[in-house]
Amino acid sequence: MSKILDEVMKFIPTEANISETSFEGANIVIYTKNKDFFLNNNGVIKQIVDSIKKRVEVRPDPKLTLDLEEAKEEIKNIIPKDGGEINIIFDPQRSVVEIEAEKPGVVIGRHGEVLREIKEKTLWIPLIKRIPAIKSKIIDNIRQVLYENNDYRKKFLNQVGERIYEGWVKGRKDEWIRLTFLGGGRQVGRSCLLLQTPESKILLDCGVDVAASGEDAYPYLNTPEFKIDELDAVIISHAHMDHVGFLPYLYKYGFKGPCYMTLPSRDIAALLQLDYINIMIKEGKKALYTSSDIKNMVKHSICLDYEEVTDITPDVRLTLYNSGHILGSSLVHLHMGNGLHNLLYTADFNYETSNLLGPAETKFPRLETVIIEGTYGGKDDVSVTREESERQLMEIITNTVKKGGKILMPVLGVGRSQEIMVIVEKAVRQGLIEKIPIYVQGMIWDVNAIHTTYPDFFNDKLRRLIFSKETNPFLSDIFKRIGSRKEMMEVVEGGPCIIIATSGMMVGGASVEYFRHLADNPNNSLVITCYQGEGCLGRRIQRGEKEITFQDGDKQEIVKVNMPIYSLPGFSGHSDKAQLLGFMRKLDPKPKKIIINHGESSNCLELSSMLHKLQRVETVAPRNLETIRIR
Repeated sequence: MSKILDEVMKFIPTEANISETSFEGANIVIYTKNKDFFLNNNGVIKQIVDSIKKRVEVRPDPKLTLDLEEAKEEIKNIIPKDGGEINIIFDPQRSVVEIEAEKPGVVIGRHGEVLREIKEKTLWIPLIKRIPAIKSKIIDNIRQVLYENNDYRKKFLNQVGERIYEGWVKGRKDEWIRLTFLGGGRQVGRSCLLLQTPESKILLDCGVDVAASGEDAYPYLNTPEFKIDELDAVIISHAHMDHVGFLPYLYKYGFKGPCYMTLPSRDIAALLQLDYINIMIKEGKKALYTSSDIKNMVKHSICLDYEEVTDITPDVRLTLYNSGHILGSSLVHLHMGNGLHNLLYTADFNYETSNLLGPAETKFPRLETVIIEGTYGGKDDVSVTREESERQLMEIITNTVKKGGKILMPVLGVGRSQEIMVIVEKAVRQGLIEKIPIYVQGMIWDVNAIHTTYPDFFNDKLRRLIFSKETNPFLSDIFKRIGSRKEMMEVVEGGPCIIIATSGMMVGGASVEYFRHLADNPNNSLVITCYQGEGCLGRRIQRGEKEITFQDGDKQEIVKVNMPIYSLPGFSGHSDKAQLLGFMRKLDPKPKKIIINHGESSNCLELSSMLHKLQRVETVAPRNLETIRIR
């Protein structure tokens, strides 16, 4: 570890007056007390980067920066008046100032001239972000957690860097890579894969199965393969609970290593995990973890942009790519053993342009093994197009409203709810459906706020809409937020409307309550748009059960299902069979081995068989607790 810092210092002139060199994860940071060296290092940093092939940043020593209040006033004076509203947040430990702006382009200036002036006059490093259209309480809380733990974060990130650069044992004769399925093997739910090399142990996702009960809901962490004190890192593909719901539990039981994900994934994960705690308490169950454990997860998170390459252990390099599934969702690409092997873990992905996101990426630098989802990999899993599903939805809404009924749409709080809102808002704006009340309940509003915070993750069309208050679909006045039971009953007793409510699988939440009140009326409609896990209420209703029993304390309530049930799989955030095969055809380079997970057993096996015939490479669909050697 010390060798790489010694190598860096060989390039630094004495007059640079370096006060500290440290790591921020895989990045190397140099703090200088010399103002001139900070503002212009005459290509020294470029020479270092060219030599060691690592990211290096020079920052001013915190003692060199302008006083906080003086710097704040100076920044306000420098930014042009037509920049709109701004918020200024300092990170003194790192000599960084974050500037949230209503008009980021104005704050940056032509060719970055405003940023340069801020840097020269304050000696703070400015980072520019757009002020979100909807204020997010969870993001404010996360920011506060990080601010309160500045000292800890700096030490933690340095320790991560020390682990990365401590060197790995070279000249091994037993180089190998093994993969153990602790969850998600021939099932949908509790995704959790343990990747091992002679040097590293890394978890790919750590989720819960929200449709299961007891120990069946959680990953198999009691296997001899898994030792929490030997775990180097966790990589989270996206923030759905079946991929991130168990992560705080690791920190509860002593894990102190990093978890890698995108910024939206971190924020959404914290929100869903807090909601998971509340749901368990309401159901009279003991919560798996506390809000303190979620804060601990946030403290140990390292957030990456798409296509940002970073080392995470001495022999593993990580790059995240857009997966098209939900906001911030990622394909996980791992470069292992200094070129020994390259692995792509798709997790959940969508290989088409949706109303929110672009399609999953298919081009990578190198690739030998692919772990691909099989959720809709069965031979009969051919979905209708999004356009056809939108047309069907408009017909259902129109016909239901004509009968004086209500349209209940159980949705996932993340992804499906936002897409449905965008679709319905567009339909009302274009006059395709009547303008009726659209009620939104559950955590959807909080998730919308996170979505408006990260517009750069959307496809080009939606990004342009969100940048303007007049066209931002999430700010439309057609949506009414429901927050109390009194408001909920007013919706139930009112006239025709659309109800968008969580949870999507109807395993709890507002959608189940609405269903209890609306199911017996044939004029109402239930529209299912997302995957329904085995055993959940949504799956039972899909299969045609006409009487549903609800337990309320010692009493039982039997609800007759007279409302028509519609399933519209075309809105799925998952790829159907044709898209899965299309993704594999377009994948560049072609893999030599394909592993299928995250799908019911029959779907995984059928997809494995199809890909073997088409690709002429080894395919396998492991069960949970199976370990396979991939190199």
